[in-house]
Amino acid sequence: MSDLSLRDDVLEELDFEPSIDASNIAVMARDGVVTLTGHVPSYAQKIAAERATWRVNGVRAIAQKIEVELPGDKKLSDDDIARRVLNIMTWDELTPSDRIHVKVSGGWVTLSGEVPWNYQREAAEADVRKLTGVTGVSNEILVEPHVEAGDVRKNIVDALKRHAEVEAARIKVDIHANGAVAIDGRVDDWEERQAVERAAWSAPGVRTVENRVRIA
Repeated sequence: MSDLSLRDDVLEELDFEPSIDASNIAVMARDGVVTLTGHVPSYAQKIAAERATWRVNGVRAIAQKIEVELPGDKKLSDDDIARRVLNIMTWDELTPSDRIHVKVSGGWVTLSGEVPWNYQREAAEADVRKLTGVTGVSNEILVEPHVEAGDVRKNIVDALKRHAEVEAARIKVDIHANGAVAIDGRVDDWEERQAVERAAWSAPGVRTVENRVRIA
């Protein structure tokens, strides 16, 4: 696929995605690397633009340079944003709000603390992304494993075998100290790469995942 064709495909996907106002987004493509620039009116749209780009066949990497420019009536004080973050996490049963700390500076939200599972870490970030007034999120929440990681490798390999879209034989899993996991290998597209990472995170005892899997 030529750079121009890939650029056009990404632009069409951004225009097709109903949750994005793509009128102020510019796209460049070179050797499978897509650069997104411009601005959107919310952080949720910035993330949606990145996800839409990954769905396009031929995208191998993304340089995300989109800025969030909030309309005047959407700007909130850091105090108001912090209160909204605490409230939404309290309402979300997937998020252990009593274990998460929140800091807001200039609309940018930083989450810290420790949770037992990665899905709780991801749920907290997902809650914050959709809030009005948020310009960005730094997720520094740590996953504290609730069991020993002695059988982690077998759990991950078994999970990969259950995924029809992933060839487990092409994936290498290394287990390090304190529940740290490194996954390497090759897949056909971004969806497969994400499936491999989800399989790694789903194994009890995993604290961090370093995803080295290549799209080829």
